[in-house]
Amino acid sequence: MTTKPLPDAPEMLPAHVIDNHTHLGYTRDYSGLGIADSLDRAAACGVVGVVDVGCDVPSSREAAELAGTDPRVRAAVALHPNDAARIWERNGSEALEAAIAEIAELTKLPGVVAVGETGLDYYRTRDAGAQAIQADSFRAHIEIARANDLTLVIHDRDAHDDILAVLDAAERPERVVMHCFSGDADFAARCLERGFWLSYPGVVTFGTADLLREAALATPLDRMLVETDAPYLTPKPHRGKPNAPYLLPHTVAFLAELKQVDLAELCRQVVANTEAAYATGWGRP
Repeated sequence: MTTKPLPDAPEMLPAHVIDNHTHLGYTRDYSGLGIADSLDRAAACGVVGVVDVGCDVPSSREAAELAGTDPRVRAAVALHPNDAARIWERNGSEALEAAIAEIAELTKLPGVVAVGETGLDYYRTRDAGAQAIQADSFRAHIEIARANDLTLVIHDRDAHDDILAVLDAAERPERVVMHCFSGDADFAARCLERGFWLSYPGVVTFGTADLLREAALATPLDRMLVETDAPYLTPKPHRGKPNAPYLLPHTVAFLAELKQVDLAELCRQVVANTEAAYATGWGRP
Protein backbone atom coordinates (compact mmCIF):
# COMPACT_ATOMS: atom_id res chain seq x y z
CA MET A 1 0.00 0.00 0.00
CA THR A 2 1.32 3.44 -0.90
CA THR A 3 2.32 5.94 1.77
CA LYS A 4 1.65 8.88 -0.52
CA PRO A 5 -0.97 11.28 0.89
CA LEU A 6 -4.23 11.73 -0.97
CA PRO A 7 -4.58 15.03 -2.83
CA ASP A 8 -6.91 17.74 -1.57
CA ALA A 9 -10.42 17.74 -3.01
CA PRO A 10 -11.19 20.14 -5.86
CA GLU A 11 -14.08 22.58 -5.79
CA MET A 12 -17.49 21.08 -6.39
CA LEU A 13 -18.56 21.06 -10.01
CA PRO A 14 -21.44 23.35 -11.05
CA ALA A 15 -23.40 20.30 -12.25
CA HIS A 16 -23.20 16.59 -11.58
CA VAL A 17 -20.98 14.22 -13.54
CA ILE A 18 -20.24 10.48 -13.70
CA ASP A 19 -16.87 8.72 -13.69
CA ASN A 20 -17.40 6.05 -16.33
CA HIS A 21 -14.28 4.03 -15.55
CA THR A 22 -12.70 3.53 -12.16
CA HIS A 23 -11.35 0.73 -9.98
CA LEU A 24 -12.68 1.24 -6.46
CA GLY A 25 -11.09 -1.91 -5.04
CA TYR A 26 -7.68 -1.18 -6.50
CA THR A 27 -7.95 2.41 -5.21
CA ARG A 28 -8.68 1.07 -1.72
CA ASP A 29 -5.72 -1.30 -1.91
CA TYR A 30 -3.36 1.31 -3.35
CA SER A 31 -4.11 4.35 -1.22
CA GLY A 32 -6.16 3.07 1.70
CA LEU A 33 -9.22 5.09 0.63
CA GLY A 34 -12.18 2.88 1.50
CA ILE A 35 -14.88 2.34 -1.08
CA ALA A 36 -17.65 4.07 0.88
CA ASP A 37 -15.36 7.01 1.66
CA SER A 38 -14.29 7.17 -1.99
CA LEU A 39 -17.89 7.41 -3.16
CA ASP A 40 -18.76 9.99 -0.49
CA ARG A 41 -15.76 12.17 -1.37
CA ALA A 42 -16.72 11.95 -5.02
CA ALA A 43 -20.32 12.97 -4.35
CA ALA A 44 -19.10 15.97 -2.34
CA CYS A 45 -17.30 17.16 -5.49
CA GLY A 46 -20.25 16.54 -7.81
CA VAL A 47 -19.26 13.06 -9.03
CA VAL A 48 -22.53 11.27 -8.24
CA GLY A 49 -21.93 7.92 -9.93
CA VAL A 50 -19.24 5.58 -11.19
CA VAL A 51 -18.75 2.51 -13.33
CA ASP A 52 -16.58 0.19 -11.25
CA VAL A 53 -14.53 -1.94 -13.62
CA GLY A 54 -13.17 -5.44 -13.12
CA CYS A 55 -9.91 -6.73 -14.56
CA ASP A 56 -10.09 -10.35 -13.41
CA VAL A 57 -12.65 -12.65 -11.82
CA PRO A 58 -12.20 -11.45 -8.19
CA SER A 59 -12.30 -7.73 -9.02
CA SER A 60 -15.20 -8.27 -11.40
CA ARG A 61 -17.14 -10.15 -8.73
CA GLU A 62 -16.45 -7.40 -6.18
CA ALA A 63 -17.60 -4.72 -8.64
CA ALA A 64 -20.78 -6.65 -9.47
CA GLU A 65 -21.62 -7.21 -5.82
CA LEU A 66 -21.07 -3.53 -5.00
CA ALA A 67 -23.26 -2.46 -7.92
CA GLY A 68 -26.02 -4.66 -6.53
CA THR A 69 -26.03 -2.81 -3.22
CA ASP A 70 -25.02 0.83 -3.89
CA PRO A 71 -27.16 2.88 -6.32
CA ARG A 72 -24.21 5.12 -7.14
CA VAL A 73 -22.33 2.21 -8.71
CA ARG A 74 -22.68 0.24 -11.92
CA ALA A 75 -20.27 -2.57 -12.80
CA ALA A 76 -18.26 -3.75 -15.78
CA VAL A 77 -16.87 -7.29 -15.65
CA ALA A 78 -14.08 -8.86 -17.70
CA LEU A 79 -10.60 -10.27 -17.91
CA HIS A 80 -8.11 -7.53 -18.75
CA PRO A 81 -6.12 -8.63 -21.83
CA ASN A 82 -2.91 -8.91 -19.81
CA ASP A 83 -4.70 -11.03 -17.21
CA ALA A 84 -6.10 -13.28 -19.93
CA ALA A 85 -2.59 -13.84 -21.28
CA ARG A 86 -1.23 -14.54 -17.78
CA ILE A 87 -3.92 -17.11 -17.03
CA TRP A 88 -3.11 -18.90 -20.29
CA GLU A 89 0.64 -18.77 -19.71
CA ARG A 90 0.44 -20.05 -16.13
CA ASN A 91 -2.47 -22.49 -16.23
CA GLY A 92 -3.38 -23.18 -19.87
CA SER A 93 -6.37 -22.82 -22.15
CA GLU A 94 -8.85 -24.67 -19.94
CA ALA A 95 -8.22 -22.27 -17.05
CA LEU A 96 -8.73 -19.30 -19.36
CA GLU A 97 -11.97 -20.75 -20.70
CA ALA A 98 -13.18 -21.34 -17.14
CA ALA A 99 -12.38 -17.75 -16.15
CA ILE A 100 -14.24 -16.38 -19.19
CA ALA A 101 -17.21 -18.59 -18.26
CA GLU A 102 -17.19 -17.05 -14.76
CA ILE A 103 -17.25 -13.58 -16.31
CA ALA A 104 -20.25 -14.60 -18.41
CA GLU A 105 -22.08 -15.69 -15.25
CA LEU A 106 -21.35 -12.38 -13.53
CA THR A 107 -23.09 -10.47 -16.34
CA LYS A 108 -26.40 -11.85 -15.02
CA LEU A 109 -26.11 -9.97 -11.72
CA PRO A 110 -28.09 -6.74 -11.19
CA GLY A 111 -26.06 -3.58 -11.69
CA VAL A 112 -23.74 -5.10 -14.31
CA VAL A 113 -24.04 -2.85 -17.35
CA ALA A 114 -20.90 -3.64 -19.33
CA VAL A 115 -18.33 -6.22 -20.34
CA GLY A 116 -14.89 -4.75 -19.91
CA GLU A 117 -12.23 -3.89 -19.77
CA THR A 118 -11.29 -6.21 -22.58
CA GLY A 119 -9.22 -5.73 -25.70
CA LEU A 120 -5.55 -5.84 -26.62
CA ASP A 121 -2.41 -4.64 -24.84
CA TYR A 122 0.81 -4.85 -26.81
CA TYR A 123 2.73 -2.68 -24.35
CA ARG A 124 3.04 -5.33 -21.63
CA THR A 125 2.25 -8.43 -23.66
CA ARG A 126 4.75 -8.60 -26.52
CA ASP A 127 4.90 -12.34 -27.27
CA ALA A 128 2.99 -13.13 -30.48
CA GLY A 129 1.44 -16.25 -29.00
CA ALA A 130 0.19 -14.39 -25.94
CA GLN A 131 -1.15 -11.62 -28.16
CA ALA A 132 -3.13 -14.22 -30.09
CA ILE A 133 -4.59 -15.44 -26.79
CA GLN A 134 -5.55 -11.85 -25.96
CA ALA A 135 -7.40 -11.68 -29.28
CA ASP A 136 -9.23 -14.93 -28.54
CA SER A 137 -10.26 -13.62 -25.13
CA PHE A 138 -11.31 -10.32 -26.71
CA ARG A 139 -13.56 -12.11 -29.20
CA ALA A 140 -15.13 -14.15 -26.41
CA HIS A 141 -15.87 -11.00 -24.41
CA ILE A 142 -17.39 -9.32 -27.48
CA GLU A 143 -19.78 -12.24 -27.83
CA ILE A 144 -20.71 -12.13 -24.13
CA ALA A 145 -21.52 -8.43 -24.43
CA ARG A 146 -23.52 -8.93 -27.63
CA ALA A 147 -25.48 -11.91 -26.30
CA ASN A 148 -26.47 -10.01 -23.16
CA ASP A 149 -27.02 -6.57 -24.78
CA LEU A 150 -24.32 -5.03 -22.61
CA THR A 151 -21.91 -2.23 -23.39
CA LEU A 152 -18.42 -3.29 -24.49
CA VAL A 153 -15.55 -1.43 -22.78
CA ILE A 154 -12.30 -1.56 -24.74
CA HIS A 155 -8.76 -1.53 -23.38
CA ASP A 156 -6.45 -0.53 -26.23
CA ARG A 157 -2.75 -0.03 -25.64
CA ASP A 158 -0.43 0.14 -28.64
CA ALA A 159 -2.91 -1.93 -30.65
CA HIS A 160 -5.17 0.53 -32.48
CA ASP A 161 -5.35 -1.19 -35.85
CA ASP A 162 -5.78 -4.68 -34.44
CA ILE A 163 -8.50 -3.50 -32.05
CA LEU A 164 -10.54 -2.20 -34.97
CA ALA A 165 -9.79 -5.30 -37.06
CA VAL A 166 -11.17 -7.60 -34.34
CA LEU A 167 -14.21 -5.41 -33.80
CA ASP A 168 -14.93 -5.09 -37.51
CA ALA A 169 -14.77 -8.86 -37.98
CA ALA A 170 -17.13 -9.56 -35.08
CA GLU A 171 -20.83 -9.15 -34.54
CA ARG A 172 -20.29 -6.50 -31.93
CA PRO A 173 -22.80 -5.08 -29.45
CA GLU A 174 -24.66 -1.85 -30.09
CA ARG A 175 -22.70 0.20 -27.56
CA VAL A 176 -18.88 0.41 -27.48
CA VAL A 177 -16.72 2.60 -25.24
CA MET A 178 -13.05 3.23 -25.94
CA HIS A 179 -11.72 3.38 -22.38
CA CYS A 180 -8.77 5.64 -21.65
CA PHE A 181 -8.70 6.76 -25.27
CA SER A 182 -5.07 7.06 -26.32
CA GLY A 183 -5.14 7.70 -30.05
CA ASP A 184 -4.71 10.78 -32.20
CA ALA A 185 -7.38 12.71 -34.10
CA ASP A 186 -7.22 10.28 -37.04
CA PHE A 187 -7.83 7.25 -34.84
CA ALA A 188 -10.59 9.17 -33.05
CA ALA A 189 -12.30 9.73 -36.40
CA ARG A 190 -12.06 6.02 -37.22
CA CYS A 191 -13.68 5.14 -33.89
CA LEU A 192 -16.33 7.83 -34.20
CA GLU A 193 -17.38 6.69 -37.66
CA ARG A 194 -18.12 3.32 -36.07
CA GLY A 195 -20.35 4.98 -33.48
CA PHE A 196 -18.09 4.48 -30.46
CA TRP A 197 -17.88 6.73 -27.40
CA LEU A 198 -14.40 8.01 -26.51
CA SER A 199 -13.48 8.24 -22.82
CA TYR A 200 -10.82 10.74 -21.80
CA PRO A 201 -8.66 10.23 -18.68
CA GLY A 202 -6.42 12.58 -16.74
CA VAL A 203 -3.69 11.96 -19.33
CA VAL A 204 -5.31 14.66 -21.45
CA THR A 205 -4.04 17.21 -18.91
CA PHE A 206 -0.40 16.10 -19.21
CA GLY A 207 2.07 18.37 -20.96
CA THR A 208 3.16 15.62 -23.36
CA ALA A 209 -0.38 14.78 -24.53
CA ASP A 210 -0.69 17.12 -27.53
CA LEU A 211 -1.99 14.40 -29.86
CA LEU A 212 -4.59 13.32 -27.30
CA ARG A 213 -5.78 16.91 -26.94
CA GLU A 214 -6.13 17.09 -30.71
CA ALA A 215 -8.28 13.97 -30.54
CA ALA A 216 -10.41 15.54 -27.81
CA LEU A 217 -10.89 18.65 -29.91
CA ALA A 218 -12.04 16.43 -32.78
CA THR A 219 -14.52 14.52 -30.60
CA PRO A 220 -18.11 15.79 -30.69
CA LEU A 221 -19.50 16.65 -27.28
CA ASP A 222 -22.17 13.98 -27.61
CA ARG A 223 -19.51 11.24 -27.99
CA MET A 224 -17.25 12.32 -25.12
CA LEU A 225 -16.96 10.49 -21.81
CA VAL A 226 -14.63 11.27 -18.90
CA GLU A 227 -12.92 8.88 -16.49
CA THR A 228 -10.34 8.63 -13.75
CA ASP A 229 -9.10 5.04 -14.27
CA ALA A 230 -8.25 5.41 -10.56
CA PRO A 231 -5.95 4.74 -8.88
CA TYR A 232 -3.94 5.43 -12.05
CA LEU A 233 -3.43 8.42 -14.37
CA THR A 234 -4.02 11.19 -11.84
CA PRO A 235 -4.68 14.50 -13.63
CA LYS A 236 -2.73 17.67 -13.14
CA PRO A 237 -2.19 19.37 -10.74
CA HIS A 238 -1.84 16.12 -8.75
CA ARG A 239 0.02 13.95 -11.23
CA GLY A 240 2.06 11.33 -9.37
CA LYS A 241 -0.31 11.14 -6.41
CA PRO A 242 -3.02 8.51 -5.89
CA ASN A 243 -6.08 8.98 -8.06
CA ALA A 244 -9.73 8.53 -7.03
CA PRO A 245 -13.14 9.48 -8.47
CA TYR A 246 -13.29 12.70 -6.45
CA LEU A 247 -10.47 14.07 -8.62
CA LEU A 248 -12.49 13.77 -11.84
CA PRO A 249 -13.46 17.49 -11.74
CA HIS A 250 -9.89 18.42 -12.72
CA THR A 251 -10.20 16.53 -16.01
CA VAL A 252 -13.72 17.76 -16.69
CA ALA A 253 -12.72 21.38 -16.10
CA PHE A 254 -9.66 20.97 -18.33
CA LEU A 255 -11.77 19.55 -21.16
CA ALA A 256 -14.35 22.32 -20.83
CA GLU A 257 -11.60 24.91 -21.24
CA LEU A 258 -10.01 22.98 -24.11
CA LYS A 259 -13.35 22.65 -25.92
CA GLN A 260 -14.31 26.22 -25.02
CA VAL A 261 -17.68 25.19 -23.60
CA ASP A 262 -19.40 26.08 -20.36
CA LEU A 263 -18.34 23.73 -17.56
CA ALA A 264 -21.89 23.04 -16.39
CA GLU A 265 -22.93 22.34 -19.98
CA LEU A 266 -20.13 19.80 -20.38
CA CYS A 267 -21.04 18.14 -17.08
CA ARG A 268 -24.64 17.71 -18.17
CA GLN A 269 -23.54 16.39 -21.55
CA VAL A 270 -21.17 13.88 -19.95
CA VAL A 271 -23.99 12.55 -17.76
CA ALA A 272 -26.29 12.21 -20.78
CA ASN A 273 -23.53 10.49 -22.77
CA THR A 274 -22.67 8.11 -19.95
CA GLU A 275 -26.28 7.10 -19.43
CA ALA A 276 -26.65 6.54 -23.19
CA ALA A 277 -23.39 4.62 -23.47
CA TYR A 278 -24.32 2.24 -20.66
CA ALA A 279 -28.10 2.20 -21.21
CA THR A 280 -28.71 3.01 -17.58
CA GLY A 281 -29.40 5.95 -15.28
CA TRP A 282 -27.99 7.04 -11.96
CA GLY A 283 -30.17 8.46 -9.21
CA ARG A 284 -29.09 12.03 -8.56
CA PRO A 285 -30.15 14.60 -5.98
